[in-house]
Amino acid sequence: MADLVLTADERNILDAGFAAAFGGAPERYFSAPGRTEIGGNHTDHQRGRVLAAAVNLDTRAAVRLNGSNIIRVLSQGYPLCEVNLDRLTPVDSEVNTTPALIRGVAARFAELGCQVEGFDAYVTSTVLPGSGLSSSAAFEVLIGTIINHLFFAAKVSAPEIAAIGQYAENVFFKKPCGLMDQTASAVGNLVTIDFANKEHPDIRKVDFDFSAVGYALCIIDSGADHADLTDEYAAIPGELKSVAAYFGKEVLTQVDEAEFYAKLPAVRKTCGDRAVMRAIHVFEDNARVVKQVAALEQGDFDTFLKLVTESGQSSYMYLQNVIPTGNTLHQEVAVALALCRHALQGQGAYRVHGGGFAGTVQAFVPLTMLDSFRAQIDGALGAGACHALSIRPQGGVELKI
Repeated sequence: MADLVLTADERNILDAGFAAAFGGAPERYFSAPGRTEIGGNHTDHQRGRVLAAAVNLDTRAAVRLNGSNIIRVLSQGYPLCEVNLDRLTPVDSEVNTTPALIRGVAARFAELGCQVEGFDAYVTSTVLPGSGLSSSAAFEVLIGTIINHLFFAAKVSAPEIAAIGQYAENVFFKKPCGLMDQTASAVGNLVTIDFANKEHPDIRKVDFDFSAVGYALCIIDSGADHADLTDEYAAIPGELKSVAAYFGKEVLTQVDEAEFYAKLPAVRKTCGDRAVMRAIHVFEDNARVVKQVAALEQGDFDTFLKLVTESGQSSYMYLQNVIPTGNTLHQEVAVALALCRHALQGQGAYRVHGGGFAGTVQAFVPLTMLDSFRAQIDGALGAGACHALSIRPQGGVELKI
């Protein structure tokens, strides 16, 4: 796999930002990509399967040791974050903030025997917050990659860095996310992941080039972000957990699907109908990932597109992660999906992307329609709403200069 090389212009931007923030010049440069979820919507936290890819949008950092016990991170356009390494336990006032992610990653490395020290980092990102390309995961992987290279001789593997990022987000940031976002960002490429063994997920590369079959992978920004939606996201794993608990299991993928349907009346009474509907989605979307991977590996792109559409319909109808509960005036993701359907005219495929409720939708667009598709989407949602992406082979890495 080729190294990622920082161009002179890219380096100048990072150097200028670093100098303005901290004075002097950085010593090293790092990058972590955003990710796109292609199959398996909300299956990862149930130890299910996903199909995901790193993309050519990333979060980068110019870094220098500062000789202190404080990590200082300035992300372009945001306030300076300072994390004192004297405390490596969760801080209540940091919940849902960037310092929580930094502290959580550092804490986990320390538990592994790494002597984490202070450093300064100036960060830029093309993975926009709320974009559905997982800016938080890219940031976690970036901080983990920096610490791993600076202080731990790169001993920690890419999947382990992903797990460290999830730990920071679950325990310090207090968001009950799964492991897909961090894994896709950390390892790179188009991959299918089976999380049945949560300590050692089965990660397998899938060789497929969407452009070679005449399609573009597009992400459409709905114009809504994820702010104040933590309760909506938390309700999904919470309700799925209640269904699993009814059968004495921890996660839904441990529950026998036939037994679930056999006992459906009692499950509905105990867990509620939305939980039941969400469980049906997870059962079906988890199985759908296997079919998607097989279709790509067999070169059957028409079947793959059909499965993408099925996944989107399942998320909308069963998982119910398109419209936040009770929202009537603001239904941005639903509008974006409707626009995709209208613009594609029965071609390609589209679906809600990632966590849902806000952020983005995903579309597979014939290259022959890409210009008109983008014009329609941007015309309705604003210039730059439609992003045509490519898959990045590298995960979290140190950039070469």
